[in-house]
Amino acid sequence: MSVSGYTLPVFACAAAIAALHWLRHGQAVTSVSVNLISPAEMAEISIEQVAGLSDNMALAITRSQPGDNLDLTKNTPIWAVVQWRRGDGEPVIIQGGEGVGKQLNADYQPAIYAYAHRLLQENLQRMLAADEKITVNIILPFGRSLAVRTSNPAFGVVEGLSLLGTSGISQPLSTPEQLTAFRIELEHKASQFETLVFCIGENGLDLARQLGINPEQMVKTANWLGPMLVAADVLGVKEILLFGYHGKLMKLAGGIFHTHHHLADGRREILAAHCALVGLNSQDIQSVFESPTAEAALKYLKALDTVTGSDWVNQVYTAIAQAIDTRSQAYIQSHSTRGAAATLCGSVLFDRDRQILIKSKIGCILMEKLC
Repeated sequence: MSVSGYTLPVFACAAAIAALHWLRHGQAVTSVSVNLISPAEMAEISIEQVAGLSDNMALAITRSQPGDNLDLTKNTPIWAVVQWRRGDGEPVIIQGGEGVGKQLNADYQPAIYAYAHRLLQENLQRMLAADEKITVNIILPFGRSLAVRTSNPAFGVVEGLSLLGTSGISQPLSTPEQLTAFRIELEHKASQFETLVFCIGENGLDLARQLGINPEQMVKTANWLGPMLVAADVLGVKEILLFGYHGKLMKLAGGIFHTHHHLADGRREILAAHCALVGLNSQDIQSVFESPTAEAALKYLKALDTVTGSDWVNQVYTAIAQAIDTRSQAYIQSHSTRGAAATLCGSVLFDRDRQILIKSKIGCILMEKLC
């Protein structure tokens, strides 16, 4: 049995609570209680160190414990510096210090997303009197070095890690036990809705929510898209919107239904093949094929469109989206006992700036129903 831990925002919040406790009481604590909000439960988080830096400022340190999840942040220290503040504005101002990533598509703002903000705001505000204000600076000392081992740059986050997540619970996403947990969630939501949205990870869940899709219709799949599609069909789900980052979801266009890069990649081959199918010349196909990442290939096609006034991005990705739908439908059909009534699939792909890149024909129809 795998052990669940907590997501990075929970530890940042715990450190901030401990630092504020020092400012309030002049005492170090060895643990604090954090209201996770999602789920609605309390978590007891160990605090490694607390120190007063001045009468108005304190530092607390905790360490990430994501459970059995294969998470590179395991045991990494999280610092929170909390300082009393005077003046107008919000009671709690949250800042990202060293090691917290910056968002290229949001004027270099810290990569501290909605759940982390809500977690910090709600837990800290209940500790403040009506006229008190604080500034919280989150620091990840090893964030910059750890970030080079992540896909953060693919989503426009540089110089550190993101405080990303929609829940306080960190699940082991790469284990068979997690597939079981995903299926349980799928079964619950399939009993309520005929149309569901499959998101591989937190970026998809976050963007889908921003676009107005009901979170209760979203199902996280991690890399288990194939088994989850089959399970949805067995449960009688009528329609599935595959909503994901183009560099991951395009693997389905090549018939790859377990999308972890250790098992199969094929992205450059898929891109190059679809470039050839829509008539791109051989020299440009070669450049796409030699691109180090899917995002780099997309940039190349965008630059080509800008220079020549062509429409290659739309043509290539329209073809890929259609192939995703077709291959997903065939995959379900090959495992289905429902015959012609098998689950219908549509797709929506977004880029590293979290902008919608393309919607398949079925994807457009499903988005209109969902939003």
